[in-house]
Amino acid sequence: MTNCTICYLLASAVVAIAAVQWIFPKVLKIAKMKDLVDSPDYRKLQKYPVPVLGGLAVFFGLLLGTLCFAALNGGMLGSVPVLLAASVMLYVGMMDDMYGLSPLSRLFIEIVAVAGMIFGSGMCVDSLHGLWGVGTFTWWIAVPLTIFAGVGLINAYNMVDGVNGLSSGLCISASLFLAIVFWIRKDFVECALALCFGAALIPFLLHNVFGEKSRMFIGDAGTMVMGTLVSWFMIRVLSGQNPDLYLGQKNTPCLVALMISIASVPVFDTLRVMTGRLFRGESPFHADRTHLHHVFITLGVSHSITALSEILINTVVVAAWFISYKCGLGIDLQFYITIMVAVALVWGTYFFLRYQEIHDTAILHSLQKISVRTHLGNKSWWLKLQTMLDKCVSKSPGTGE
Repeated sequence: MTNCTICYLLASAVVAIAAVQWIFPKVLKIAKMKDLVDSPDYRKLQKYPVPVLGGLAVFFGLLLGTLCFAALNGGMLGSVPVLLAASVMLYVGMMDDMYGLSPLSRLFIEIVAVAGMIFGSGMCVDSLHGLWGVGTFTWWIAVPLTIFAGVGLINAYNMVDGVNGLSSGLCISASLFLAIVFWIRKDFVECALALCFGAALIPFLLHNVFGEKSRMFIGDAGTMVMGTLVSWFMIRVLSGQNPDLYLGQKNTPCLVALMISIASVPVFDTLRVMTGRLFRGESPFHADRTHLHHVFITLGVSHSITALSEILINTVVVAAWFISYKCGLGIDLQFYITIMVAVALVWGTYFFLRYQEIHDTAILHSLQKISVRTHLGNKSWWLKLQTMLDKCVSKSPGTGE
């Protein structure tokens, strides 16, 4: 059964990748024909308009991949609530990309979507799984807590999307970690969903980072789907209906710390940015250039290395949690260590680089000299990959390229 399940999971992931690669040129053509592009302005980092329907292609691959697993596994599709909620968020995000929605309108729909997942599945974050000695607790507390956390995650992934490959790279790594968690729990339906989610993002990431003619942004539609999926995984991991996770040791892992570590860069970067805006008397949804990726770009670091740096930071936070668990530390200590490492790396990196920039230090000039080497767009291997990806789009039937 295990060998068959592995084959089903791998086949579903391949289907997700192939589906995105097949539909990507068609979605790109529609975006260009309808002028659905993200245009440069004072806070955006691209130099020319870029199509923004990447999220539509990714969602198509996610759907086909999960349907493939449901067919092969011979069972019902167990993730209907999240797929319905993600469909709503995809539609809302596309409306936002095309016409612009007010923050309050988006917030209301996000609350409805998370509430739909809660009551559609009958699960929510109603247990801390031993953190501070707390097990399960009443839904009168759990439902508002889950909605608050879910909406926060949706906005965190939306706000962190600022450089090529960042949000998609963070979600690919998060999906891989979560697929492992669900595999250990023998929750193969959720494992397939996480795996297909990450797989569907791979073709998009390649075009987004390396493509020129084939480059497309994931858009608000894509980032809102990302946040919705991660919110669902949070519910699945932290629901009191699910068993605790054991990784071959007697001590219990802190599941709250695990979820925080997996989403550490989006969550802690957004917390810092929104807190700063409130202190300045601004709306927390007011757009500016105070994210971690902005300070990397100001320093002269390329988009690809900026994204890679933040993904590495996120991975180190996950590793810090895992090491604290494997060392036999208690649940509370795992939580505190995860929070401290996340703050030190996410906030510490921002404030360190910002200090160098403000005071024009010698360290800043040294970092700027190093940053020049991070621009890889003129490397032969980069240009070959770029040409290959652009040809895949131009040769696709029906693209008109």
